[in-house]
Amino acid sequence: MADVNDIRAAFDKYDVNGDGRITATEYALVARELGDLTTSIAVAEAVIRTMDANHDGELTFDEFLAARQG
Repeated sequence: MADVNDIRAAFDKYDVNGDGRITATEYALVARELGDLTTSIAVAEAVIRTMDANHDGELTFDEFLAARQG
């Protein structure tokens, strides 16, 4: 299992504007920067939807953490 600090670092990388939430646009942008050129906004929205506990279309750190911890 990943360390909470490692998970926070990953979250912060995806939270491009630093507002404490990951949007589909941010997710897709970082995925592309990491070499995944197949991640479109639609794909990013689908990925976020699987972790988005409150269904607002964005990920908070708590949602991201819960998804990473299983």
